[in-house]
Amino acid sequence: MSGTAPKTASSFHSDMSMQGWLRQDGLKGIRNVVAIVYLVECAHHVARQIARPFEGEDVHVIGFPGCFPNDYAQDMIEKLCTHPNVGAVLAVSLGCENFRKRRLLETVEASDRPVSLLTIQETGGTKRSVKEGRTWVKAQIETLADLPKVNIDISDLVIGTICGGSDATSGLTGNPAAGRAFDLMVADGAACIFEETGELIGCEHIMKERAVTQELGDEIVQTVQKAITYYDHMGYGSFSQGNAEGGLSTIEEKSLGAYAKSGSSKISGILKPGVRPPTGGLYLLDVVPDGDPRFGFPNINDTAEIIELIACGAHAVIFVTGRGSVVGSAISPVLKVCANPATYDRMQEDMDVNAGAILNGTSTIGQVGKEIRDKLCDLARLGRTASEDLGHREFALTYKQFDPLGPACLPSAKGASL
Repeated sequence: MSGTAPKTASSFHSDMSMQGWLRQDGLKGIRNVVAIVYLVECAHHVARQIARPFEGEDVHVIGFPGCFPNDYAQDMIEKLCTHPNVGAVLAVSLGCENFRKRRLLETVEASDRPVSLLTIQETGGTKRSVKEGRTWVKAQIETLADLPKVNIDISDLVIGTICGGSDATSGLTGNPAAGRAFDLMVADGAACIFEETGELIGCEHIMKERAVTQELGDEIVQTVQKAITYYDHMGYGSFSQGNAEGGLSTIEEKSLGAYAKSGSSKISGILKPGVRPPTGGLYLLDVVPDGDPRFGFPNINDTAEIIELIACGAHAVIFVTGRGSVVGSAISPVLKVCANPATYDRMQEDMDVNAGAILNGTSTIGQVGKEIRDKLCDLARLGRTASEDLGHREFALTYKQFDPLGPACLPSAKGASL
């Protein structure tokens, strides 16, 4: 989807065939990524150099920079390496970090994906490691190219949504249109995930009324209250100078706009990063850590939130922006929805959908919502997003801590292990 191409509504209909790759666990991916995973920042450069000749291929670099272990980061990397969009994994270790690499290898091996560990200290340094890594990646690309495809239904999909670089138009056009796309996809059996509780302050009681059970509604209120308490401790909330310059006045006003991207479906449950929705439906992702603040601001940028949505199984992510954002992501495509018509005119090469047409009166929320839905489905029909075409594969993962979900958070799980 080149940014210079005409931006018209997709002709896709939900009964048309989509295709992807079937994994051993029964899940289906819309991409077949070779993931190169650095297990400490000291191995990051070598991982980037291994990937360098494969620009234009689905070879993505992800990783964790920290040297001491963290259960959240370990779980996130394991969930990303066994994501439906991932076909093979190369783990790049310096050799002396504390990341539990053997556990990672066992997890990926159990998923029946090709996996290899490259240890720089044992291989003989940078040049030898890069050469060996490139040889392995090249072989996996050739093998993955021969894998057969299977049909995919909308009910197989998990879709996330986020808003970033928000302005006064975000809650008027882009977010409501994303919410309409969610309603359409939930009705067809997809799992849709919206976030984040730190940008939903003031909307907790509205969300409570939409919960499928009273107990879940109570959990939603408590989850938002946790975010308020956390931000109070930090002395800083999820409201930026750019939001104010874009016409937003308070976190409550920003929250109302962010809330609009959830649509109108019943809320089926609360997730935490790395927890996959047990069924189709609409889910709230809680990204604010549990316990006392230990690791700083909950999410250092939009990319970190996108990665948490992907770790929950999102095949693709809707990114609504008013002021303009150019980021994409490793592992899963990011579909950029521009809320502001002036921003779209300046940055249309980075955008996939012009929701600003709603403000101009040339389109409706329903029409743009359907366009978003159709373009998401097109991603499983050889379609690509603008950020993919431009080579955006951003990745961010930091330290966090989370407690296990309680049974009231996922009523549809019916006691299944979380």
